[in-house]
Order: sequence, then C-alpha cells, then structure tokens
Amino acid sequence: MLADFKLCLPLTSLLFSTKTRMESRPQSPNRSVWNSASRSPPRNVEIKETGDHMPITLQEWQGWGTVSPVPAKVLEVVDDLKVLERHINAQMSFGGNGGKLQGHFKVQEDKKHRATYQAISDSEQKIQFFSARQIACRLLGSRGYLCQKCWLPMEEDCMCAKIKRCSMWHGIRFWLYMHPKDFLRQNNTGKLLWQVFGVHSATLCLFGVAEDEDIMWSAFKVAGKNNVWCLYPNNSTMQKSLQDALKEGFTADLEHDPTAMSDGKFVNFVLIDGTWSNSSAMFRRLKEKAKHVWGEEDMFCISLATGGSAMHKLRPQPSWDRTCTAAAAIGLLSELQCLPRFDSFQLGEQAEALENALVALLEALTARRLRMGRSITRKVRHNRDIC
Repeated sequence: MLADFKLCLPLTSLLFSTKTRMESRPQSPNRSVWNSASRSPPRNVEIKETGDHMPITLQEWQGWGTVSPVPAKVLEVVDDLKVLERHINAQMSFGGNGGKLQGHFKVQEDKKHRATYQAISDSEQKIQFFSARQIACRLLGSRGYLCQKCWLPMEEDCMCAKIKRCSMWHGIRFWLYMHPKDFLRQNNTGKLLWQVFGVHSATLCLFGVAEDEDIMWSAFKVAGKNNVWCLYPNNSTMQKSLQDALKEGFTADLEHDPTAMSDGKFVNFVLIDGTWSNSSAMFRRLKEKAKHVWGEEDMFCISLATGGSAMHKLRPQPSWDRTCTAAAAIGLLSELQCLPRFDSFQLGEQAEALENALVALLEALTARRLRMGRSITRKVRHNRDIC
C-alpha cells in the first residue's frame, strides 16, 4: 500500500480525466472475499553464492528499481538467514499474501529477529535493522516470482508491455521515499513513476536504508533547501499551495536555462510512499535530517487539489480525501501544466503517460483478483474528514 496524500482546498481548474477518477464511491460489502485460491503457493528459496560471494548481486538489486549499491545491512540479514537455515536444518519457504516467510523456518526466524531487535539500544540501528530485514525477506521471497519491473507475478500478470516510457521535463526530479513494508507490494503505484520516467527522473529511496538516504540527501544538499518540496499535509506554516510555492521563485533559473541542471539544482519533489500510519514516522525522519543538514527542522510542504484515485476501488484508504502516490504525482504535473510559466514543458503529456500506467496497473490487479475469486471492492475504513 502506498502513501496517502491528504488533498484539500479543491480547485475547479484541475480535474483528473475519467480514466482514473472515481465516478462515485463504491458500495463495499461487509467483508472482502478471501479464499485459499487467493494465496500464492509456497515457494522454497535457495540462496546461491555468486562469484562475488554475494547472495544478492548489484544487477539483481538495481533491477527492482533502485540506484544505490546493495545495502550492507540487507546482506547481513541474508547471511543471518543462511546461518539459521543450517542451524535448524530447514529451508526458507515463502508464500501467501505478500510472499511472507512460512512454516517452521518462519517461527524460528521470528524469535531470532525479535531478540536481535530488542538487543539493539541505538534507535538509528533499530530502524536500519527493521528496514533491512523487511527488504531482505521481500527480495528473497519475490525472486523468480515477481517481475522486477512491475512487481507483479511475471508468469500471469506482468503489465510491462502496457507501459509506455515518457521523458520527464529536465527541471523536475521525483523522489519516492518508500517504507520497506511497501517495497515490492503488487498494488504499489509509486513504482509506476520510474517505469514511465526512468530511475534518474523518479528515484526510489527506501526508508532506513543508509545507502539510499545518503544519495537522496546528497542531491538535496546540492539543490538547496528552496528546491526541495515534500507532498505531505503538514500543518505548519511551511505548507503552501503549488502556486504560492512558485511565487517564492524556486524554479526561476530552471524554467529558462536547461544548463542550470548541470550543477544538480533540480526541483526535487518528495513523495512519501507508505501507509498513512507509517508516513508520519517517515516525515519525522525527513524533518530530523533537514535540521541536521540545514539547521531547520521544517521542510517545505506542498498541498495539492486533486480528486480520489481509482485505486480506492481495490484497497482501503483512511479517507476519500487522500490518494495514492501515482495520483499525487499526476496532480502535481497537472497543476504545473496549468500555470503559464510551465505550459511549454509538455507536463500534461507526462501526467497523461503516468495516468495511463495507473490504468494499466488497475486493470492488471482487477483481473488478478477476479481470477483468484477475490472481491474487487474494498471496504472503506471511514469517511468522516472528506473535504
């Protein structure tokens, strides 16, 4: 599940096309339909050593959409899993929703990782261990099962042939700041950004992974604080509408001088890609790092004016005024296109390409649910704070 962006102050100038906009709220049944057919069969995983003595190669790691080196902490977790396999004489087995560990190995690994986590006293080390374990298990459980590009089962549901690449305007760079529990989730929409625009225009940064976060913050330092904006409903005075943000002049050089990007001063938009409950911790981490880098804890935040995403049909949202990551990016590009200073950059075409990819993902997920006998209408948790 992706980050949910609370979208307020609706503008009549921006509406999503009927491709992804909900016509009406679906009527949800009291409970979703779940049966044994909806769960993937157990998959045993054998960790083989490579020539570099690494169970996860750089090629495999970056094949999932990353740009960083293989995280050292992830490799440590994989090594620990190998040791546990030999110790209890049981092979790792993955299956079920999300490809989680199963069976006797899961029971023993759960005891071991909980004890390890409790023994760590440093809070930063705790975060890094938590993230590394989540990522390592997802990598191993998805190997040979999920397509590395679209994160869907490659033999039945791969949607890569339906994705059309599109060049992003050179003045913008998206950062998908993703929670490890959303890494390799099949209904994740953040992955669509780098599928459509490429990893250098839409870059994945995994929460708690030092290698990823170092790359992102190195780019932020070069760009400067005024060129880093987070799409997050922060209640502080640092939150602005996109139009108000433009009045600050944060793109004054970029819109007329393409060579300005040679020094790395892109306009950086951070999309927090995690569940609503996880996103608050992720935003706190961003603010703590901002204070360390710039001496000020608050980050500039942008509020958007968009409608609900079609992904509401397939997964629960805290409320109908929040939307998925891809829809937030579509809204951002669409609002920029509506402003005279940006109407020559074909941002509307880029928004449409991403919207088409979102439609393809929705269709693939819907077809998979129907094939497995699962409900295609998800229960709404609450709708009390609809704008």
